[in-house]
Order: sequence, then structure tokens, then C-alpha cells
Amino acid sequence: MNTTSPSLRGRDWISPTIAALISVIVNYGGTFILVFQAAKVAGLSPEMTASWIWSISIGVGITGIWLSYRYREPIITAWSTPGVAFLVSALAVTPYPEAIGAYILSALGFIILGLSGMFERFVRLIPSGIASGLLAGILLQFGISAFGGAQVDPLLVVILFAAYVVLRRFTSRYAIVGILAIGLVYLISTGKADFSTIRLAIASPVFVVPEFSLHAALGVALPLFIITLTGQYMPGMLVLRNDGFKTSANPILTVTGLGSLLAAPFGSHAFNVAAITAAICTGKDAHEDSTKRYIAGIACGIFYIVVGIFGVTLAALFLILPATFIATLAGLALLGTIGGSLAGALTDPKGRETALITFLATAANVTLLGVGGAFWGLVAGLAAHLLIHGKFHKKQFRPSGVRQAEQKQ
Repeated sequence: MNTTSPSLRGRDWISPTIAALISVIVNYGGTFILVFQAAKVAGLSPEMTASWIWSISIGVGITGIWLSYRYREPIITAWSTPGVAFLVSALAVTPYPEAIGAYILSALGFIILGLSGMFERFVRLIPSGIASGLLAGILLQFGISAFGGAQVDPLLVVILFAAYVVLRRFTSRYAIVGILAIGLVYLISTGKADFSTIRLAIASPVFVVPEFSLHAALGVALPLFIITLTGQYMPGMLVLRNDGFKTSANPILTVTGLGSLLAAPFGSHAFNVAAITAAICTGKDAHEDSTKRYIAGIACGIFYIVVGIFGVTLAALFLILPATFIATLAGLALLGTIGGSLAGALTDPKGRETALITFLATAANVTLLGVGGAFWGLVAGLAAHLLIHGKFHKKQFRPSGVRQAEQKQ
């Protein structure tokens, strides 16, 4: 663990902070509509919906700030997107107090898993090529979406793409900053994003007394635990490993699990280490110096807390932004990570085929038994690796960051 960092200059904060802002915009604007859908299915009042937003935003903000500052790495936390997608159907048949009890049981499961150290040991066994292939497969759809939006708003996509290429040519470090600013100016000037109706209002938390039942434990807590573990924690840890960060999964699981436990009575279903949006903050576009990228984690946390304080108001602001703008922005911001992941997946000739299998299976994004494509892509890659190569070679395939740390000890 690195407890010290080089001195920071003013400009060191610019790129990581903008990367954090884009990460937050993509998170709220891209998937947060699911929270409103789940709240509607559950029949929640506007006050309880605002409490859900308050608790989950404040929670991911505090845990992200603490973990990023403590370990000097961009450990971005977020809510469980596959988890809330599952809740859209689960809350229709589960009384809300019982769902709160299920959130608590799920959070306890993550705390126990983090304290046991089992998850970290499993992550270390995954060959680096398969890890890179998994990440590339997860992010592929976002890269495609950067250009797929041209069917809906071709002028917007062309403007953002042209701006990105020009800025990468002359000021690579601030390319994402530039396309964000240019895109917002275009949206406002053409009337495609109207912020005049937004009014700030502070959210108030609403405490819900939890109830526990076998139905909710098996029908909500267990699926939520499995979906969050396979769909968020696994790819999230591999995002960190892919960019050379080596913080153990154990404290991340424990801290986010504890945060989820405390926030659950106010509506928070689960939060965890981020995956897709984290990749915006962990690569070179956030900062050339990897020791200064933790600033993005702190900035993300601050942005989340601000959104949480104002609850539905600022969440609605992000929802005003056109889906095409968010998709294109995310895809362009992730181009470097996608390219690096593909290169890492194909580096080792021995593991190239299994890494490619992982990439393609993950990119197919097939959902089976309620579990998403990231998990099945990893299963396919590991199964192929075992059958082709016979066994894991821990030293050969451990991520470079882990090997370097062991050599220094």
C-alpha cells in the first residue's frame, strides 16, 4: 500500500476531476432510470424514493472517498446496477420492509466474504489475459455505442467524434474535458437539453424498519448477493488490476458491505466497487501519473455526496441529458481502456485463445439463470484455460502489479 504521494499541483486535479465528473454523469444518466422504475414498482412515495437516492449516493460517496484516500488508488464505488435491474421485478412481489431486511442480509454476506479473504484469493488465480479479455468484452458495447448513436443524432455524434480526434492530436490530456464542454454547449444551444426547470431541493432520509422473512432471504437477498458479486465486484476488481492497482479486494468488500449495511434502512439496496464507470478514472486519460489517479476517486465521492444531498433534483438533471450524448461520451472516454485491454488479452501467445474466448463470450452478454454475461464469459474463459492448459500457474499468470509487489518484499 502506498501511504504517501508526490506533491500535487493545481493542474494535477483537473484531468482526474473531469474524469470523475464524466464517470458520475454516465452512472446517473445511463442507468439511474432503473431506480425510478423499481421505486414505482414498489409503490414508493416521492419522499421514500428521494431517501433511496440520498442513501445510495451518500453511501458510495463516503466509501469511495475513504478507500481512494486510504489506499491512494482510484477505488470508485457505485450502486449495483444489475442489482437494481433485478429489483424492478423482485419488488413487485416483495413487501418493502422485507426487501430492506434482504438488503441487510446481502450486505452482511459481503462483509463476511471480505473478512474471510476468499474472494481476493480467487481474483489472484485468474490469468491476466483472461482478466483483460473479460474487461474488453464488458466495455465493447460501450465503444460500439459511441458510434451507434449516429442513427439517432448523427450531428451530435459527428461533432463529439471530430472534437475528440482534434483534441487528441493537439492536447491529448484534455480531450475528454473538451468533448464534455463542447457537447454541453451544443445541447444547450440547440435546445436538446433544457435545465431551466431544475429546482434544487434538499432530500431527507426516511428510516424503514426492516422485516425478515425466508421468502425475501431466498428471493431477494441471495440473488442480489450473487448478481452484485459476479456483475460488479468481479469485473470491478479486474478493472483495477488491469490498470496496475493492487489493493486487496478484502477491505473493499468489507467497507462497501458495511456501508451497504448502514444505508439499507434508508432504501439503499447495495453498493460496491464500480466496474464500467471506474474504467474512466483508472486509465491514463485520468492522469498520466498513476499515483495521482486516486484524486478521481475522491472527486467522484464528492460529486456523489452533492447529488445525494439534493436527491431527486440532481438525479433528474442527469436524466435530462440525451441518451445519445451519454453513450457517445462514455464510449469515447473508454477507448483507451478498451484498446489497452485488447492488447493485454492478446499479448501472451499461450493464453491468447482462451483470452479471446473470454472476450467473445463476455461481449455476447448472454444472461442465464438470472446471472449476467460477465460471469459466464469468465466461466467460459477459465473452463477453456483449464481444459487446454491443464492447470493454473499462479506465478506465471498473476497480474504484474501483484508480482512487482511480491518481488519488493
